[in-house]
Amino acid sequence: MSYIADFEKALQIGRPPNITSLFPNSRALLVSGKVIDRAMLAKGKAMTMAANGRSHLVIRGALQAAQRARAGLIIEIARSEGGATSYCATNYWNIARQVDALCNELAITVPVAIHADHYGIKSIDDLPFARTEIPTLFEAGITSIAIDASHMLDDDNLLASIDLNRFIPSWAGYETEVGEIKGTMGLSTQDEALFIIKGLNGHDIFPDWIALNNGTTHGIEASSQGIQMELTAEIHEALSAFNISGAQHGTSGNNSDRLRAIAADTKTTKANVATALQMISWGFAVNDYGNAILDDNGDFIKVEGEGVSEELWKEMKAHADEQGWSGGNYKNLNLVFENKIMGQSKDVRDRMARRVEDFVFTLLVEVFNAGDTARYGVDAILEAGSYDLGSKVGRIESPEDWTEEKIRAGAAELDTDKGPEGDFDD
Repeated sequence: MSYIADFEKALQIGRPPNITSLFPNSRALLVSGKVIDRAMLAKGKAMTMAANGRSHLVIRGALQAAQRARAGLIIEIARSEGGATSYCATNYWNIARQVDALCNELAITVPVAIHADHYGIKSIDDLPFARTEIPTLFEAGITSIAIDASHMLDDDNLLASIDLNRFIPSWAGYETEVGEIKGTMGLSTQDEALFIIKGLNGHDIFPDWIALNNGTTHGIEASSQGIQMELTAEIHEALSAFNISGAQHGTSGNNSDRLRAIAADTKTTKANVATALQMISWGFAVNDYGNAILDDNGDFIKVEGEGVSEELWKEMKAHADEQGWSGGNYKNLNLVFENKIMGQSKDVRDRMARRVEDFVFTLLVEVFNAGDTARYGVDAILEAGSYDLGSKVGRIESPEDWTEEKIRAGAAELDTDKGPEGDFDD
């Protein structure tokens, strides 16, 4: 049967309840993150982009690229970018509405998940607010979430994740994290990863992805170190009994060869790209993997005739200078200038989205091996006969071994280095 015929069937059964309630007449195949993970696994040695939609035009370009590539896609926003205190106009509560509208406008026929990335829990004091806020994300159309309590010690990370899981629908994609993203500082270990995943499993919690501190950083990558391949592969292999995929953070700072290897030689199916898409949409000069190229003074190089208009760029740069923003802090321009960006002429808006589209398409097809994975996502829905694909593994661990008392005792025996204190959000 043709893909379009199967797509039509998947539209009827594959959209989660929050999506069908919010968008009853939509033809956008917005799906659980589980669908996208399973699509990559079905193709094998493939990962797709989790595109951080810091702006409407980034979302547009990423969706256009996925359609060209016939690839399953994740559109996401992190809590720092789009939470209650954020620096982007796109947020947890409007991102699904933007994606749905664009999918219908552009006649997108690939499955797309809406992911709340890095829902950060910095201390146990954050839990009461999170218990109230997390349900609102799913009410607004989120279909997948990353509970990131990696800022805390391992026992608190695990206990916070267990506490908050009751607020996540069982059908939703779920990502857990061990180790803050700090570059080469505080690298994750097999023991830490096993501790988190075993503990969750003992409480009938089965993540689709795990994110590690495996050598990358958020934002602009100044180092050539990047992803530590052997460490990543070793940890994924140690977790093989739990059938969990990898989520790669800090992707923007890694060259294409390294990213091809992470797709081919590890169990990674989700690769987050944020800063690169922002820089590309604005019209900055970048290298082949989206890292901004700086001039001799350390300033960004704006390519004339690309990205935002020259007049708006001058205004954006002047505002950044007034605020004392440089380097990665240019991210703060997103919230300030989104409306002015959207108020530019259509030809400028189109070239911004097209630049993102071309970059994302190249990564999906030539680097991530995600081309033609939409078919596998639709097949997974039809095979399950539902929007809920269930978990990839059942309970292996005994609940009696993962009481709070035993979690505390087990964490105390871990030999870990969390790296320096600091704000490593982006």
